[in-house]
Amino acid sequence: MDLKLLNDQGQAASTVAASDVVFGREFNESLVHQIVVAFQANARSANSQQKTRGTVSHSTRKPWKQKGTGRARAGMSSSPLWRGGGRAFPNTGEENYSHKVNKKMYRAGLRAILSQLARDDRLAVVENFAVDAPKTKLAAAKLKDMGLDSVLLITDAFDENLYLATRNLPNVAVVEPRYADPVSLIHFKKVLITKAAIAQLEEILG
Repeated sequence: MDLKLLNDQGQAASTVAASDVVFGREFNESLVHQIVVAFQANARSANSQQKTRGTVSHSTRKPWKQKGTGRARAGMSSSPLWRGGGRAFPNTGEENYSHKVNKKMYRAGLRAILSQLARDDRLAVVENFAVDAPKTKLAAAKLKDMGLDSVLLITDAFDENLYLATRNLPNVAVVEPRYADPVSLIHFKKVLITKAAIAQLEEILG
């Protein structure tokens, strides 16, 4: 599989050979959907808590007598049927939303995403991507010169200058190969991988 190697102007200068196992896999929509849903579910925390009819602050007095009023019988105003009453099946804050995904399935899903990105011309390679100082304007100018407005940068090593320069850009993210996740790969319009990071991805996903 040959991937486009971009220059500083965002033009294809040449190609880089990559493993067909990682970048030449057929797209499996059901598998990709499963790992994306699982990734988002596993990031979800159970913060919501609601009150039952036993915990809401209401009087336990019977609102009106049982018979003779013509209205439906009612025992107390904390009933879930009443406005301001408790919830019948409330969230307790102890819910577990996690999904289990096998490592083999997760790696296969990432390979399918990367392969489809390469076919759709949304994935490219750069020799390296760095800035001289932790300045947002430097990173923004470099991305503008390359014609990129929404990009996920996968670099072979952590670069503090690059991280600080891009963290305030809303449509830019910088990660190492081991932290590349399915949601980010799909979310950004373009994925740029440094040449050295390709070998790491092939080692992790191969």
